[in-house]
Amino acid sequence: MGEGVTGRERLARAALTRVIEPGDEHGGRWLRELGAVEVLRRLTSVPCEEGALTGASEQRIQGFRIRAVKAEPERDLAAVEAVGGRFVVPGDPEWPTQLDDLGDGRPVGLWVRGRPDLRRWALRSVAVVGARACTPYGAHMAATLASGLAERGWVVVSGAAFGVDGAAHRGTLAVGGATVAVLACGVDVAYPRGHAELLERVAQQGLVIGELPPGAHPTPSRFILRNRVIAALTRGTVVVEAEYRSGSLVTARAAQQLGRFTMGVPGPATSGLSAGVHELLRGEAVLVTDAAEVAELVGDIGDLAPPRRGPVLPRDLLDPASARVLEALPARGRSATGSDIARDAGVTVDEALGRLYELHSLGFVERHGEDWQLTTGAIRRPNARRGGT
Repeated sequence: MGEGVTGRERLARAALTRVIEPGDEHGGRWLRELGAVEVLRRLTSVPCEEGALTGASEQRIQGFRIRAVKAEPERDLAAVEAVGGRFVVPGDPEWPTQLDDLGDGRPVGLWVRGRPDLRRWALRSVAVVGARACTPYGAHMAATLASGLAERGWVVVSGAAFGVDGAAHRGTLAVGGATVAVLACGVDVAYPRGHAELLERVAQQGLVIGELPPGAHPTPSRFILRNRVIAALTRGTVVVEAEYRSGSLVTARAAQQLGRFTMGVPGPATSGLSAGVHELLRGEAVLVTDAAEVAELVGDIGDLAPPRRGPVLPRDLLDPASARVLEALPARGRSATGSDIARDAGVTVDEALGRLYELHSLGFVERHGEDWQLTTGAIRRPNARRGGT
């Protein structure tokens, strides 16, 4: 329990998770101005205090009052404790203070399953999100990115949905890494049902968290609002496959608004599942292709990805003069005299012959009487002059 968080405050916030929908800024303002205990008192007072809560319609406040009267916070706290969980609120040592960047839209509190400390994990975390109906390429990239980040000591955060989310969690678990599943329902609810076993593994090895109390079920709007928590909790968000109308793009845009890093994994230009990612990349998002590039962006100074280049070929190691002489030899197995080669290379005959003997010892050329020609291996090697790279 955190210093400054009283038992009454915690109990009131637990009750209000059944009353105020995630992201409701009117409720957030009431909490900021009045405190949870007073907000709950005004919602449950009989008779109703006129004008007790401002900014929302009377009809909406009546809906809040109906929910508040039915709330049983002691029962919810016991239910989360029964599954090895807890309820974390602002002011607790475990509360991730980066969620405060959401302003009045921050969570009332977080229901948490799992042993690790949420605040410590969130300080070094990256979100990996994307399409539910992803391609094999998307699943592969999500799992590879997640496992690579986990091996570098990063916590992988996602939403436990089918597709990219599930692949990210599994990729992390496969290497014994740290992962957090942010749900749009109660932390004791297996949703989607097909991920019941996966969620159990995440709860045992990592953390399962959510804003909604035990037993609460998801709705379309709760999925969308859940994404702001994923964005705020992490240092950056990586999107792996997304159509133009994708919930993962909501996460990415929320990350941008919060000043977090936004990254995208490119895909085929012909794939509708890459269209949303490519649109992000046309804006402020950064293109990434592996965990090293993600870590370079979100990590500490000096945490650089290795330089990218093609394979080093034997001819790349030649000095400029020898390379120039080699380039002067004709292609397709034809031969030339030393003087012809010297002329085309722009060197003296003596220098050309000296370089040719050196190239002969390295296996690039062979001699036929007074003529020289490329060896079969040298002809097959890429050559910029003859259209290679």
